[in-house]
Amino acid sequence: MINVAIVEDNDTIREGLSVLINGTTGYNCVGTFGNCETFLTSLKNIKADVILMDIALPGMDGIEGVRKAIEINSKLDILMLTIYEDSEKVFDALCAGACGYLVKKTPPSKLLEAIKEVYEGGSPMSSMIARQVISAFKHGKESETNEAEYKLSDKEKKVLTLLSEGNNYQRIADQLFISVDTVRHHIKNIYKKLHVHSQSEAVAKAIRKKII
Repeated sequence: MINVAIVEDNDTIREGLSVLINGTTGYNCVGTFGNCETFLTSLKNIKADVILMDIALPGMDGIEGVRKAIEINSKLDILMLTIYEDSEKVFDALCAGACGYLVKKTPPSKLLEAIKEVYEGGSPMSSMIARQVISAFKHGKESETNEAEYKLSDKEKKVLTLLSEGNNYQRIADQLFISVDTVRHHIKNIYKKLHVHSQSEAVAKAIRKKII
């Protein structure tokens, strides 16, 4: 069972997402919230595997909401909701620690697939957003480079590269001819060596430090 919480200020969209999730076998909506403040207050009391987070919210926006939510629970998987595929705000949200994004016009079946992909370790992200992330760091938001400092193994670099391309754990395992558990082990080591807590943080830091 994948437990999902929704943070969305539009009543119709929020209720529609809740009905979709609760009406699908294997999915369960554990909470719906119209703003980040209420969500953050309730976060410790809900058992959510995946959070669907709008970006444009009243009061605290979704980007700041991601930062604060991850401070409370670094293991949260958060998917952003947006109407723009090439929004700079989506890029900022990914750097804040979100796992990926969904456009609000995403068909229900694709939305459910994306939630499952995140739950299984993937990072749904369009090629346009991926290019934004890579381009921004290539052009030097921070130009630090000291690959040796982090001591990633060749296999860990390959796993990280495949992560940056949007592959989930199973696809990485298949491409590297290793088990999913081994992929998880490598990713755990990558997080520890890079001092990060999410896939998007790991990918962003690896690009910034020119590790991949």
